[in-house]
Amino acid sequence: MMQKYLFLILICFSLIPVHAQLSELQSQKIDSLFKSWNDANHPGGAIGIMQNGKIIYSKAFGLASIEYQVPNTTKTIFNTGSVSKQFTAMGIVLLHERGLLSVDDDIRKYLPDMPDFGHVITIRHMLHHTSGMRSLHAMLGLAGWRDDDSRTNEDLYRFMLKQKELNFIPGDEFLYCNTGYMLMVNIIESVTKEKFPQWMISNIFKPLGMVNTYVEDRYDRIVPNNATSYYGANNDFFRAVEYWGYVGSGNVHSTTGDLLTWLQNFNTPSTSWSSAFEMLQTTDPLNDGSENAYAFGVSTDEVRGHKRIQHGGAIGGFRAYSSTYPEEQLCIAVLTNYSSTNPSSIERNIAHIILKTKPNVTTEITKPKIPNNDISYTLEQLTGKYEIQSGVILNISIKNDSLHVLQEWNKSEYNMYNTNNNTYQMPKVDAIQLVFSELKDNETQVLSIYQNGSKTEAKRYTLANLARINIDDYIGRFYSPELESTLDIILKEDTLIGHHGRHGDFPLEILGKDALNIVNFGSIDVVRDTKNIITGIRISNGRARNVWFLKQK
Repeated sequence: MMQKYLFLILICFSLIPVHAQLSELQSQKIDSLFKSWNDANHPGGAIGIMQNGKIIYSKAFGLASIEYQVPNTTKTIFNTGSVSKQFTAMGIVLLHERGLLSVDDDIRKYLPDMPDFGHVITIRHMLHHTSGMRSLHAMLGLAGWRDDDSRTNEDLYRFMLKQKELNFIPGDEFLYCNTGYMLMVNIIESVTKEKFPQWMISNIFKPLGMVNTYVEDRYDRIVPNNATSYYGANNDFFRAVEYWGYVGSGNVHSTTGDLLTWLQNFNTPSTSWSSAFEMLQTTDPLNDGSENAYAFGVSTDEVRGHKRIQHGGAIGGFRAYSSTYPEEQLCIAVLTNYSSTNPSSIERNIAHIILKTKPNVTTEITKPKIPNNDISYTLEQLTGKYEIQSGVILNISIKNDSLHVLQEWNKSEYNMYNTNNNTYQMPKVDAIQLVFSELKDNETQVLSIYQNGSKTEAKRYTLANLARINIDDYIGRFYSPELESTLDIILKEDTLIGHHGRHGDFPLEILGKDALNIVNFGSIDVVRDTKNIITGIRISNGRARNVWFLKQK
């Protein structure tokens, strides 16, 4: 349910309404965005655009099934991935409006078996991704589950019952977490006494006229008119099976037409739905008063004074993006069965083609505010690893005389090109730039990521001087009661290795006496007793922090 590139952001312009029709030139420009999808034996997708309540563009490209040479059509059904979250949120909102629950209720009111974490977690926290709960994918990965293992809501619930700790105090941070949206399914079923897929059809999809939309709780079900998803390139494609059979956070299947019907309700809902769609746009500050732009299953923001409501999704080889600009009465739905597609970029390009810029607003894309500099470094001085957050590492190298970036957590890689001295840019994404700084020992120490005025710093990731460290101290077996999983740290050919029964061997890096990293698995904080003896380790891998593994005797 992650996008291909870590730094990808969604850009939209301030816009003014235009006539609800496209010129021939506009249609041709939009068609050109999907030129590669019409190559022989190539997956593709469907695109729908609505303005002022009228569909002004509805086309499909590429194949829904490469094996059987079935083309995508405007009626083809796709998995929408995390676009599904807004539908789950609507289920909660309807029950809130009917007085059957409150979004401010403690989740343990409906899920009494859930652990007491010492802090109240409300449904509102889960809607906003501020619950502090660990993410399912991160937990299952540490527990030994592979990406192609089948997993269900029942699997998640069993894991949650064993959890003892949170990532953070509820409300302190925003951290995207599928777990909360899956648990909302349990809450809806507990309150309604109905199965979630059936309840969603009778209470949301059918009343709104979304006749081709449903919740899929089995990855192996055969449903007519569903696309197959793919990954690969250059006519060498592979089926990407969505083994994840959970619901709530994903796995709503739909068409572009149905999504446009849904999106239009953010703009001009009927009287009976008006308050519900308004409530979906609710945002609340974090505990410290800072802003959290994630509402109930959708992200909301203002771009040069104009409101935008949007969400993306990814699962298997499916990619999805839905957006609406209420002031412009514009809705855009992009669904694709090809994993290399960037639907948010497609939506942005469509917006550029259709909409005029608001008067007195510059047409220039907002550039990151990068400090002026006249310092230039060699490529060799930039190479190395930089840690964005615990366990999230970028590996910078030189490839074909260009700066090359490898995302170690998912193996995505791409080249960057130099724009000005120590500044580098992703091709075709000029709102995202990397700036290297602070030269020490002939190596830059800081990588600053600028995106539309915001800045994230990554520090150079360096290994410790092993001469002062006894590596034998780390050797042993470590067990997590929360995950029912074992990790071995072993010595292999004079090198420390992390070993998991299902994942195999991982290179282990020593960053300091009590700081390790197992590549592609997680960062490790070593815990010692008063006698300086290692008693356990805490592993973090992004959306699951400080998971305790006790050293076995």
